[in-house]
Amino acid sequence: MADVSPHARPEPSPGAAPRYRLLTVIVPVYNERNTVTEIVRRMRQVELPIDLEILVVDDGSTDGTDRVLAALEDSTVRVLRHADNRGKGAAVRTGLASARGDIVLIQDADLEYDPADWPRLVAPILNGRTKVVYGSRYRGERETVSIRHWVADRTLSIAASLLYNTAISDIETCFKVFDRAVLEALDITSNGFDIEPEITAKLLKSRQKIYEVPVSYTGRRQEEGRKFTWQDQLSAMSTLVRLRFRRR
Repeated sequence: MADVSPHARPEPSPGAAPRYRLLTVIVPVYNERNTVTEIVRRMRQVELPIDLEILVVDDGSTDGTDRVLAALEDSTVRVLRHADNRGKGAAVRTGLASARGDIVLIQDADLEYDPADWPRLVAPILNGRTKVVYGSRYRGERETVSIRHWVADRTLSIAASLLYNTAISDIETCFKVFDRAVLEALDITSNGFDIEPEITAKLLKSRQKIYEVPVSYTGRRQEEGRKFTWQDQLSAMSTLVRLRFRRR
């Protein structure tokens, strides 16, 4: 792997697409002992036209995930740890603070999202077409989900589209990819699942274009470990509205 110093980026020639060198994948993990080994295995198999580092952030797991991660850590996979559970947003921010890549991708550890989709997610950024890519679950192949789950996701996406005058199909997708400078400029403050609507709201309010790419999706039910609840749904809606009308 190339030696990349923190925050380093080569200067592109005038009119050319930026020359990105390193993809950092941030993996927030909380009590995923049964899936984290498999997701790391899948991540290691992905072939990319760019160097890769994987930052797994153990967000205070209590089910033995920490012991599993200790056995998985190597030169490509780094493990960062929270002493207690602080939330997905806090885990992503911890990962970003330690990331070396000039592209940042967020990957959940629960096997709902397949790392095999990474090449299509990073391609629009590498090609200079955009600086933000969302992997849309509603434009690609997926397992059927409960009507409650579907309605919740679609309601948030429609609300975001109406509030910010932008047609977007999936704001709650956990597959989000960024030019690192764009993500850092958003000044993310959320600790929990409200990081998803916060990122989307701040991107759209700053007139940053979001490029959507179809991805596959295998959703979990609540009894299978799905952590997003109706309380998180209400919080997400509140975040969208609050940020839309907040002065800069």
